Amino acid sequence: MSKDASAGEIKKAYRKLALKFHPDKNKGDKASEDKFKEINEAYAVLSDPQKKQKYDTYGSSGFHQRYSQEDIFRGFDLNDILNQFGFGGGSFGGGANFRSAGGAGSPFESMFGNAANMGGGCRGGGCGSQPVKGQDLTYELSISLEDVLGGAEKTVSLRGDGSTRSVSVKIPKGIEKGKRLRLSGKGASSPMGGAPGDLYLKVNVQDHPVFIRDGDDVIMEKRIPFSQACLGTEIEVTTLEGKKFKVKVPSGVQQESRLRIKGHGLPSGPIGSRGDMYVKIAIRIPKELSEEQKEMVTQFAELGL
Repeated sequence: MSKDASAGEIKKAYRKLALKFHPDKNKGDKASEDKFKEINEAYAVLSDPQKKQKYDTYGSSGFHQRYSQEDIFRGFDLNDILNQFGFGGGSFGGGANFRSAGGAGSPFESMFGNAANMGGGCRGGGCGSQPVKGQDLTYELSISLEDVLGGAEKTVSLRGDGSTRSVSVKIPKGIEKGKRLRLSGKGASSPMGGAPGDLYLKVNVQDHPVFIRDGDDVIMEKRIPFSQACLGTEIEVTTLEGKKFKVKVPSGVQQESRLRIKGHGLPSGPIGSRGDMYVKIAIRIPKELSEEQKEMVTQFAELGL
């Protein structure tokens, strides 16, 4: 049967296989029970036009990466479906009890026989049931702004199944907060001998004590006295990688003016060019003045300053 099969053809194929592998007809046969669960997962997808379209578009592997078991069985009442075909629902109430393969798409090949027609991963004849893939895991990984600048290699400790294991991951230059790094096969092991799941590390870039990130640029604040803002001055600043620069501040500089140091920001990617560093000027106003300072400021005011 091709992937263009009509709703009637899909229904007919499901009824035939459900009748063959229903637990009431195969009492105590674990293999038949597993096959029955797979067939119901396949029918839950293929009887829904929207889910079937997604399956045809992405293929088996891509579909299972996008749809969880809960998504697959949402709106699918197994007892109602089985009653329509004259089967007893038994103890298989709803989709929540099914945890079949999320990997090679075996439920669909079990139902249709020829995976090549359904966009699956098998070739030639039909595919049998495939081992269940292990669960994907997601962890948060905190890195520094210096790690974003130069890239880094981190070791992540994962706890599970009563043990701890370490996984190394390379942090690419220029990575942004919220990005996810995928480590194939580093997730949870399969309970049925299948391939392990994947590990996803969600990147969190920690706040820096000096710099604020603005895309590929970095911004630091430098406070100068009111007199230097009026007369101009030269200040020393240190870049994120530790280089020191002397920067001229022009006379009459205004509050929050920015002075640019080109090419000393963050990389736009592993091989991309770097952004710029900006020094934001903050004019320091003293909270208290000595009598002499008050007298001088009074004279400035009288001169219109």
